[in-house]
Amino acid sequence: MTRAFNFSPGPAMLPESVLRQAQATMLEFGSTGASILEISHRGADFIAVAQKAEADLRTLLAIPDDYAVIFTAGGATTVQALLPLNFAAPGQAADYVVSGHWGKTALKQAAPCVDARIAASSEAGGFRDVPGRAQWRLSPDAAYVHVTANETIHGVEWQNIPEAGNAPLIADFSSSIASEPLDISKFGIVYAGAQKNLGPVGITVVIVRRDLLERAGQPRAPIFDYRAQAQAESMLNTPPSWNWYVLGLTVQWMLEQGGVAEFARRNAGKAALLYAAIDDSGGFYRNDVAAAARSRMNVPFFLHDAALDKVFLDEAKQAGLLALKGHRVLGGMRASLYNAMPEAGVQALVTFMQEFKQRHG
Repeated sequence: MTRAFNFSPGPAMLPESVLRQAQATMLEFGSTGASILEISHRGADFIAVAQKAEADLRTLLAIPDDYAVIFTAGGATTVQALLPLNFAAPGQAADYVVSGHWGKTALKQAAPCVDARIAASSEAGGFRDVPGRAQWRLSPDAAYVHVTANETIHGVEWQNIPEAGNAPLIADFSSSIASEPLDISKFGIVYAGAQKNLGPVGITVVIVRRDLLERAGQPRAPIFDYRAQAQAESMLNTPPSWNWYVLGLTVQWMLEQGGVAEFARRNAGKAALLYAAIDDSGGFYRNDVAAAARSRMNVPFFLHDAALDKVFLDEAKQAGLLALKGHRVLGGMRASLYNAMPEAGVQALVTFMQEFKQRHG
């Protein structure tokens, strides 16, 4: 079998060694006589898997001891709906800095449960840049300030997320977590759906400063209470155990590869390679994002003639380059360059783009 280079924005490409390891333990995990999918999450074997995954993640991301790590079912959108229930009092304001589609989604999910205010937005400019700190209009009584670290659709990334003042800063790092060193202590909460850099779809990581768990929040079922989840070590109910297991394998792989510093180096190189191919194409390809806000993880680009889009996608697929179609919000193309995408994949894409230009330019 020859695996293609998968540029999907998520569920995204996983390391082949992780997939093979997961495959090898599908039928029997260790000496349990059963699949990892079949053993009890309450048993010693799976508890050891869960504890190692958390310990490795703490090492990978340098998570301070005063932060709890919670593994939950669902994705980042579910977290967005639960943030105000857990961390805002009834009727309290929460500030949202909106830099793209997923920032708008976070605002929409929170709106039924909190006085959700747009502190700043770059929508008027087509989400081609981030709203600079001078543009932020923060509420003095806000429960928190929310930002989206990287926008997968618009290809916009904060190179340095500003301080938020007195309110704790909450950040959605779903599409850029573990792609470079991150100072967790700058944030009250960091959360991420796993299906970009951390593992498979279906499990989410919530890293929360422990003092915030003491907030009363709003009336909610225990299953939606992050304090209860933390106290139960993410096993208040049956967790997505397979997803948790594969996440642990992926985190272990990243540590073995050299950790976030090494991936920062790789990701910078991959992004530079692709952006150079776009910028040096003489207008055949273009990226509309402000240079200082270009994402390292998700690179949207457009052909000079949209009539060539289908031809580009068909020929790319034949060349073993998958999932390059842009999101319906923007159209065009999009290449996602998460940690598991090797430089060889980006080089193959760049070579294809250059040859495609020669054939159709």
